[in-house]
Amino acid sequence: MSKKYQNGFFVFGLVVLVIMVTQLDFREVRSGLQRAGYWFFAVVALWLGLYVINTLSWYVIIRQGGSGKDKTPFSFWWLYKVTVSGFALNYATPGGLMGGEAYRIMELAPKIGTERASSSVILYVMTHIFSHFWFWLLSVGIYLITQSPTMPIAVILALTTAFCMLGIWFFMRGYKKGLAMMLTRWLSKMPWMGKWARRLMEKQGDKLREIDTQIAALHKQNPVSFVSAVVLELLCRFLSSFEIMFVLLVIMPEVSYPSCVIILAFTSLFANLLFFIPLQLGGREGGFMLSASGLAMAASSGIFVALIVRIRELIWTAIGLMLIKMERTKK
Repeated sequence: MSKKYQNGFFVFGLVVLVIMVTQLDFREVRSGLQRAGYWFFAVVALWLGLYVINTLSWYVIIRQGGSGKDKTPFSFWWLYKVTVSGFALNYATPGGLMGGEAYRIMELAPKIGTERASSSVILYVMTHIFSHFWFWLLSVGIYLITQSPTMPIAVILALTTAFCMLGIWFFMRGYKKGLAMMLTRWLSKMPWMGKWARRLMEKQGDKLREIDTQIAALHKQNPVSFVSAVVLELLCRFLSSFEIMFVLLVIMPEVSYPSCVIILAFTSLFANLLFFIPLQLGGREGGFMLSASGLAMAASSGIFVALIVRIRELIWTAIGLMLIKMERTKK
């Protein structure tokens, strides 16, 4: 990627990060960090490992898309750096999957080609979202096993199940036939995006079809790699529940892991429905409060968890942006 674009990604992310930091109540942050103690460092360190799993999932996808001996002309740890920076940009970008994915494609394209880079990033995003639907669906089962749902909760669980099944069907169809052309055709019917999408199909139709072919290849030709990538992402979702457990142990030594899974599932679902908000401000906090209340926990517990998670996100966003700056300086 050229220095110009790397500078652009870095400056954009830095500006948004500064805005996010200014929205914090620093007295509340100080109090929360003092209360969390060493568990906060465990929360931050946990994501060192979680990003390794994310990177490994993407690495599996890229290797499957190659041919011959030169499947990955870069190191795993270079890809790890790109992964962390990509998530940092996604945290700061309205719409989530806008800044980080463009950055990943532009970093990877010089090494493996634009089409293969684009297809691997799109396929990884699909796998990442696909694992979320499975996580939410499995969490419904965990709730039914460990809790006694009231009628309103039962209705919410039923709607969540239907939503997840629809999402799983949609992505399975996308894996088999590709998603690039389908999404472009859908955008061509939208009021504001229609003209842009139609021009894209006219000028880049062949490339979009090539991307779809490569997306479908993983699912058709190597189901082991496909399942491995999905399982890795799903494992990451369940392991990330320990973040909530680490925080709640400070105030609730009796907290259970299944409860933390349920809190994360509901919060992530609620926050993703508000995907257009940078860093999901408000949506994440509201999700933690509602999920904690739904499990008969004090609302203050949800607020405390939300604060610590928000600080962790800001720290890893800053780390990701510094990695972009380091790459720019190196070049």
